[in-house]
Parts: sequence; C-alpha cells; structure tokens
Amino acid sequence: MLAGLPQADDPNLLVGYNTNDDAGIYRLSDELAIVVTADFITPPVNDPFQFGQIAAANALSDVYAMGGDPKVCLNLVSFPSKLLPADHLNRIVAGALDKITEAGAVLAGGHSVEDAEPKFGLSVVGVVHPDRFWANGGARPGDVLVLTKPLGSGVLFNANLKQWVPADAMDACVRVVSTLNRAAAQVMQALQIHAVTDVTGFGLAGHALEVAKASDAALHLQMAALPIMDQALAMYRKGMTTGSNAFNRQLATGHLVWEGQWPERHQEILFDPQTSGGLLVALPEADAEQLVASLKAIGSPAAHVIGRVAPLKGQRHLVIA
Repeated sequence: MLAGLPQADDPNLLVGYNTNDDAGIYRLSDELAIVVTADFITPPVNDPFQFGQIAAANALSDVYAMGGDPKVCLNLVSFPSKLLPADHLNRIVAGALDKITEAGAVLAGGHSVEDAEPKFGLSVVGVVHPDRFWANGGARPGDVLVLTKPLGSGVLFNANLKQWVPADAMDACVRVVSTLNRAAAQVMQALQIHAVTDVTGFGLAGHALEVAKASDAALHLQMAALPIMDQALAMYRKGMTTGSNAFNRQLATGHLVWEGQWPERHQEILFDPQTSGGLLVALPEADAEQLVASLKAIGSPAAHVIGRVAPLKGQRHLVIA
C-alpha cells in the first residue's frame, strides 16, 4: 500500500517507510533527531501484568533497533470493558509502566477504545544523534550477523493454549520476551554497527529479507547456529504452527534459497513470528567477537553469530545452509 503513496521530500526525514524500517527518524537540529514508532499486540499470555510488560518491551524495541533512547510513551489501548474487569486494564498498564520505567522513559498518557478483544501497546518517542542512528540498510559483504534473543515465541504461545508447553519452558519464553533490548543496544553503541533490525512478527526470515533488500546484499544464515527456545522445535514436530508462518514463508518466496537439507518442520523456525524478539545486527567481523562476549557478560538472552553478509546474486537475498 505504502509504495503507491507520494514519498516525503523533507530532507529532515532521515528514515521513513521506504525501507520498512523499525521506526521513523526526524532531524530537529544538527545535534538532535527524534525516533518515532507505534506498536500494539493481542495478549500472548493470560496474566495482565505480563501482557503489559511484553507489549511495552515489544514497542520500545523499535527505538533500540534505531540506536535511540526512549523518552516519552503513550498507551494504545483496546479493551472490552463490558467483558473484563477494570482491574485487568490497570494491571496491563502497570506492567507496561514497569518496562517504561526500566527503559528510563516516562508515560505521558494515551488513548483507549472499546473493543471486543483486548489489545495493548505504545507509541514511543526517543532521541538519537542525527549522524549516529542505525537503520536496516547498510549491511556490507563480509559483515557478520549476530542475533541477541532466541527464536520460537510464536509457536510456544500458540502451543501453550493447548497446554502442550512445559511450565519451565513457558516461563523461560516469557522472561525472554519481557527483556528489553536496552542492554544489548547499549553494548552496541561502542562498536561499528552497519545495520540493525529487531525480529518481530515477520519472523527471522522476513526481517532478514528487509535488511538484505535495504542493503542490496545477501544474508547467508546458518540454520544450525540459530538460538532456539526450549520446546519450540518440539512443538513444530508435534504439528503446532501459527497463523503467520505461511504468510511469512510466502513473503520470502522468490528470495530465499535452501542450501542445507532441513526438515520442513525445522524450517518453520525461520518464519516463526516473534513478539519482542532480539536484535539482528550486521557488523564487521573484527567487532562481532567483542559484541558476542559483551552480550554474554551482561546476561543477554542470546549472543550468537548466525551468518554473514555476501554480495547479492540475482534475487538470492536469503541463503539458508
């Protein structure tokens, strides 16, 4: 839809929607730009407080993916007030405020509407230096790819509706998706970063494809190197999937080449829609070892080299070995 709309010609719009990046960036002065984003989700868990935490972490992640510092947030609320008690909404907002405060930002208000299904998220304004932001374009051949959180939350949340997921695996999943990408982004500030995106609803393949297209490059991913949440592959083998996997796979059709022999159920982890996923980072090989070591030192949910950037050959934007 957006491709058919007029493109903004304001030179202060440093990042718009033309590369499907995580947030917009607008320059206010030579020293200051704002990062703007909005995101909301349906409940992946039953606990209202945890729902608020996860939704807030998910929205704040877009600012971290641009190298920004979140400052001001507004609640985005859809709530069935005639079906659920008001305390549920209070706890959702309390969970969000917990993560907003952890991020060093403030909650300034928001907007709510009556809806049959609860939905919650944030609009977020952050700040960044106009010469030092990150974007999803800029990955260079020879770069190493690092992922900061494991994959698999989509299938685990779905399987948990059938009570297939052991409690310890589900608890670990919730901890991962509730973790802010703040610490990882702070570690990255000291390194030479060429491209960043956060991995969310389009899955690793979809967001990696956005990086590849925006960078006019190919991303070569090593399936065996992917960090995967406990029980996620087991749930795919058991026959569980998500409503987004087929769509995410279709997005990559024509751009993805399989070079390894992986069972189709195993392949699904590439298309698993993530909620509050990790950062996918392209950076020089010389800095990648330091990034992985630093992420492990701060207890990041994952710190894995998962592939490399190569020159683009035809439409082979993604190569999976």
